[in-house]
Amino acid sequence: MVALNCGAMPETLLESELFGHMRGAFTGAESNKKGLLEVAEKGTIFLDEIGEMSPVMQVKLLRVLQERRFRRVGGLEELQADIRVIAATNQDLTKAVAEGRFREDLYYRINVIPIVLPPLRERREDIPLLAEHFLAKYAEQMGKSVSAISRGAMDLLR
Repeated sequence: MVALNCGAMPETLLESELFGHMRGAFTGAESNKKGLLEVAEKGTIFLDEIGEMSPVMQVKLLRVLQERRFRRVGGLEELQADIRVIAATNQDLTKAVAEGRFREDLYYRINVIPIVLPPLRERREDIPLLAEHFLAKYAEQMGKSVSAISRGAMDLLR
């Protein structure tokens, strides 16, 4: 499984990260590079913040999902894409489709098994479990002997 945050990089870099590139395809492309679609072959790629993807990149991703093929940036050879895609976003993609900011055909391709996770403010009962998890994780990581969260601190978190 490989992951990519679509909202954390400009379109040109996102394209190179997803599809890879060929030597000389652009300034600084000194060697061939596999993209994450190729790295994820026979596995899963997690596309985080897919709602931030530009319309041009949405078209390119849609082609991969429909045809199961892609080209590296600057390449001529079509490569196979035998992958599973998991996508996440904090945006309301139904609304983005209605406003023309997200492609309807791509939306239906990625919305096969939707999992809607309500925000933490709507599931406050999860806060103690999450707080204890992060307390244990970071106490160990930092070599601290903190073993509990006070009732007052937990009330503030809730």
